[in-house]
Amino acid sequence: MRTGSRFTAPLLAVLFICSLFAAASATAQSPQPTRICECGKNPPPPPRDREVTPYAGEPEDMRPYSKFAAPYDTNYTHPNIYMGAARDIPVPRDITEVRIGFFGPIEHNSESVLGIRMLHGAQLAVEEANAAGGYGGKPFKLMLHNDYNNWQAKAVYGDVRPTESAIWGSASDEAVKMAYDEQVWAIFGSISSESTHIALRVALRAELPVVSSANTDPTVPETSIPWYFGTMQDDREQYLTLARRIYTELGLKRVAVLRSSSRYGRFGLGKFLDASRRLGHPVVMEQIFQPGDTDYARQLRVIRSSRPDAILLVGDELEAATILKQLRAEGMKQRTFGAFRTLGDTLLKEGGDAAEGFEAVYPYDPTRQDPRWLDFNQRFEARFHEKPEQFASMAYDTMNALLDSICKAGLNRARIHDALANIEEYDGVTMHMVFDPNLKNTAPLYLGTVHNGSITYRIARMDKTPLPVAETAPGLQPNRTQPTPATTSAKTLPPTSQAPATPYARVGEDGGTFEGPRRTPAQLSEFNGPVRIVVFGPGADSVVASIQGNANWQTLFASWQLLPVSSNQNWGAASTALVHDLMDQHAIAILALDRDSAHLGEQLALKAFVPVVALADDRSLTTNNVPWIFRLPASTTPSSGLMLLRSAERASGPNPERLREVLASGANLSGVSFLSTGEPRAQGPMPARP
Repeated sequence: MRTGSRFTAPLLAVLFICSLFAAASATAQSPQPTRICECGKNPPPPPRDREVTPYAGEPEDMRPYSKFAAPYDTNYTHPNIYMGAARDIPVPRDITEVRIGFFGPIEHNSESVLGIRMLHGAQLAVEEANAAGGYGGKPFKLMLHNDYNNWQAKAVYGDVRPTESAIWGSASDEAVKMAYDEQVWAIFGSISSESTHIALRVALRAELPVVSSANTDPTVPETSIPWYFGTMQDDREQYLTLARRIYTELGLKRVAVLRSSSRYGRFGLGKFLDASRRLGHPVVMEQIFQPGDTDYARQLRVIRSSRPDAILLVGDELEAATILKQLRAEGMKQRTFGAFRTLGDTLLKEGGDAAEGFEAVYPYDPTRQDPRWLDFNQRFEARFHEKPEQFASMAYDTMNALLDSICKAGLNRARIHDALANIEEYDGVTMHMVFDPNLKNTAPLYLGTVHNGSITYRIARMDKTPLPVAETAPGLQPNRTQPTPATTSAKTLPPTSQAPATPYARVGEDGGTFEGPRRTPAQLSEFNGPVRIVVFGPGADSVVASIQGNANWQTLFASWQLLPVSSNQNWGAASTALVHDLMDQHAIAILALDRDSAHLGEQLALKAFVPVVALADDRSLTTNNVPWIFRLPASTTPSSGLMLLRSAERASGPNPERLREVLASGANLSGVSFLSTGEPRAQGPMPARP
């Protein structure tokens, strides 16, 4: 057996032994409604052509390109109906079991805990279906395949995850085995969006349904491959719901993000970044951590420097709990939010008091008291000795939807697809699901809030509605932009149509601070000798020659050396010259002569940790949270800009970091002082000296 392509022998043995107790366990549990398998007696027709707009329920103010053109996602408002010939394949007569491929992370994977929970939910559904007679007396059988997911491999997980080249194709290998060797009727899984994408490409060729209860990547159903069916609300819906909560309901403006470096942490987050910009509040800071990290001090220090109103966490429960404890220990009191994988009992247990007030979206309300949900919880706990969380519960519902579709369609992959595609609404134990033409669940999410060691849930929507004025998060200070609950308990926000037409964004208005590493004494010694200043812009050579030809130059700048870099050349050559002057010549500052040179100089200064004085009227230079940029009006002469730098250098010495601190201090320097943003307090041009 090849390592990484199937379960290892010990784990497979455990799973086999567990399956031996299935029948006894099923009969000992609460009686279930009788499942009568139709065995394909009346297979459903292809799905009807229907239109559902807007796509995925996107509100107008968060819809892509809505101000300029029809958004690309109008391509997904109608179903992609399968028109092939696979419906005519005859039903096999010699089968003894109905196989379903299970594809999920079970071992040697950072998501193994989630994968095992997903497996348990699917197993319970299959066991109960078999106890009710299976498929006309033939049992349903899960064909177990491990999603090795070698994307981070040994660099993160060590020797427990070997890295031989064969593993890189493990997702496609497993999908091919299920489709052709084992002749499964559908693939169930996976959590990883990379592996799901790969399996879906195999399914396109094999004409095989892929059913997912845990993948949230919105691009999977957007491939226009008709064989996908998903029940977990995707990242688009999750992040747009969070954006509505944070910006519209609570009125927060400055949000920082701390996320996992995994594809899950990176890919879906783009929906939140887009929604933030469209609502007028671009995210002010984004920091990442590696799976397995336990110390988040560096990321939190950088986030603190951006002065956020709120922090969004993207990761799993244990990571969120650890981050919240370290965040509160640092005295950071910002409101905190998360995606659906951050919420649950592990967060409560490990986060303790630090989790108070934390809010996250969740696919359903696990605290409701309807008999069907409670009965499922009892059966699951009796079978697996733990409470079912979102991965187990959603897998149970999704597997039942698949089993029902197989019973309706019969043993024909295309007709099973038809049965799945005809599900426009579905009532599971978790929730009432509503499917769009892309066969993904778009039911409203819930918002879970931690308070006094437990989680309460309420419906959370993406659309704008008159909602109660923002309440204070339990245990935290009231949001400074809203009245306190005592004075607003009966009030509601005005209709959002009365809001200003142009949203107000605070990004960059309070300036930026430098929290990065400081140069060592040995590194600072490289700046000894003449003080070197880069003069960058159009005609820099002639500008420097004119300044140095002035009679007062030697008197005022005896120990200075100007390094001209012309912006009249191509930008690649200009960038190379700037890098040489900053890294090899150890210049301590850049004087940028116009807007274009200031923007390029700002980007290089951010990497070289040297200040830039820009002679430009473009205020966007100082709104990017780059702490190294200081703007003077375009009418300021280059000589005056150098005089300002000379005044600051007298106080700082040949130390770029100290020079930045002097410029940002608000001190009067040759008649000009700067705000913390890098904008000048004095707006008029400086006197032309020397």
